[in-house]
Amino acid sequence: MPRHLMEHPEDVAIVRLPAGEEPGFDWTAGPFASLTRTPDETSVVCLAAAVPAGARSEGPFKVVEVAGPLAFGAVGVFAEILQPLVDAGISVLGFSTFDTDWVLVPVADGPAATQAWRRAGMYVTPTSLTGGSR
Repeated sequence: MPRHLMEHPEDVAIVRLPAGEEPGFDWTAGPFASLTRTPDETSVVCLAAAVPAGARSEGPFKVVEVAGPLAFGAVGVFAEILQPLVDAGISVLGFSTFDTDWVLVPVADGPAATQAWRRAGMYVTPTSLTGGSR
């Protein structure tokens, strides 16, 4: 069965904070938000509009959700989704949650990513600002 990808309309960015620093801004809104800590950094994915002035950040990115939930032991889902983008020379950020996978594509590469996925036989549909397509 072809994979279904859902494109969210809100743009996100990734913010780099010093190790152990708590975000001093509202980072929790939007279709996808993430706080990741390592011994060397704290990274926050949040709505692009929420990035504080002067913060070290990259983006904006288009948020693409793999329709799920996916079986936790599913093998090869990310490889299937990323291969068409590798072939098209598109760099992405990938995340997994308990239920599904998420791909952040640079906004400028969004149309090319959508075309690459469709050429690979995947369904790509937009979601709305007021809900989703599930």
